[in-house]
Amino acid sequence: MCMSIRDKSLIANEYYHIYNRGNGKHEIFLDEEDYDRFIKLLYICNSENKFVFRESIIESKIDAFDFERGESLVSVISWVLMPNHFHIVLISHRSDLWEKEINPITEFMRKVSTAYVMYFNKKYERTGSLFEGKFKSRYIGEENYFNYIFSYVHLNPIKLIQSDWKEKGILDKKKAQDYLREYKNSSFQDYFGRERKQALIIDKNFTPEYFICNHVKDLFKWIDVKDDLQ
Repeated sequence: MCMSIRDKSLIANEYYHIYNRGNGKHEIFLDEEDYDRFIKLLYICNSENKFVFRESIIESKIDAFDFERGESLVSVISWVLMPNHFHIVLISHRSDLWEKEINPITEFMRKVSTAYVMYFNKKYERTGSLFEGKFKSRYIGEENYFNYIFSYVHLNPIKLIQSDWKEKGILDKKKAQDYLREYKNSSFQDYFGRERKQALIIDKNFTPEYFICNHVKDLFKWIDVKDDLQ
């Protein structure tokens, strides 16, 4: 069972499905540079340290994944970026921050969203909100729901090659599987065989004990599951 909750209800040591989309369902990623910036922010913003992307990364001439971020705010389990929305599964183990009445999940999402909106608005010479309000969150309280959400997040890109797959099922499963294996704007490749720096975003040490990371067959058994999440 999943349960919609308010941001203020987020608590330590529990898994959450975090998601948001563009205001008015407009696209929030218009080219590869946009995807690349958000992906790097998922890594850099997961820190108590302050930074300015231009000064800390560009002017310092370092790879974003070499940034000394210190201890992370949350442990990201899986993520995916789509043209007009994103999904993240995470948990916050920072009990010390919760005791100080600092919400690590909210802080992480605030830093990511603020940094990306500033980048996006400057690049495209626009003003105003980019996202559809605050990020949304769903509590993941059961084993089956965790397995479902993990699969749902990684299956999301199938919409880009077959928009009605959830209603009609996958028409070409081999094509869908090949597409997912090449889709770089998610954590799929980090679980299923490809080595890359983006793997630093996720923390497999905080996947549930009952969860088996290397389960390609288990992932694709969900390929016919239908859901109304967006």
